[in-house]
Amino acid sequence: MKNTLKLEELLMFALSIVAYNQLSFDWWWYLVLFLLPDISFLGYKISTKFGAICYNVLHHKAIAIVFYLLGFYLQNETLQLIGIVMFGHASFDRILGYGLKYSDSFNNTHLGKIGKK
Repeated sequence: MKNTLKLEELLMFALSIVAYNQLSFDWWWYLVLFLLPDISFLGYKISTKFGAICYNVLHHKAIAIVFYLLGFYLQNETLQLIGIVMFGHASFDRILGYGLKYSDSFNNTHLGKIGKK
């Protein structure tokens, strides 16, 4: 099952690249912005609860889809770009096993525990 989920996430990551290709931005923008959602790690400097909230907001696929659809509706490619990058980044993180965070620990995710056991 784990490999099936990784394959599904890989296909969603590929979908983000296909969707990005429909925008008029240069390719380097995707590469530059790809790691930007990880700025949410700074929330962990305040507390694990606040860090988890920050992380989950910037790594939640439904929020990414809302940004994309809002951009599509408003014909705003910047909002679409934000949604695509968030979606692709979240998919890539999940391929690596990083899921949405619980508030008790960075290592406790909806995909299970991460890190050293």
